[in-house]
Amino acid sequence: MTAFPSPDALLDAVGTDLGVSDWLLVDQHRIDGFADATDDHQWIHVDPDRAAAGPFGGTIAHGYLSLSLLAPMLFDLLRVDGTALVVNAGSDRVRFLTPVRAGSRVRAHAVISGAERIATGVRVRQSVSVEIEGVERPALVAETLTVFVPAPSTPAS
Repeated sequence: MTAFPSPDALLDAVGTDLGVSDWLLVDQHRIDGFADATDDHQWIHVDPDRAAAGPFGGTIAHGYLSLSLLAPMLFDLLRVDGTALVVNAGSDRVRFLTPVRAGSRVRAHAVISGAERIATGVRVRQSVSVEIEGVERPALVAETLTVFVPAPSTPAS
């Protein structure tokens, strides 16, 4: 994990390689839960018997499930002290490259590719690749945007 003392410190961190997160299991239980939460019950995600004969040889995670897992994986990589709030501000240039088969483990690799001061704090752009264990091509690549809102200053006593 890479730690910064404040949101302002991120302004000088462009180019910092944050490394890789811990592995995260994408099992059928997680896929089924995502299907229930999003009402996306397409058979390639939730029907192991039918999916076994399908184009991927088994069930696969929803692309948006893989994208949503960036939240816990990126929290593994970056800690910013002196924040009151961390807000997901979106993603740019998301590309799903390789299906994540049920039972696979994934992890994120991230680099801080931009940082700018905005009215509410510091907005950071991270270039992220989600790796699948044992697979050469990544599951997805994306640029994420996160706002780090500084904690209010504490008056000296």
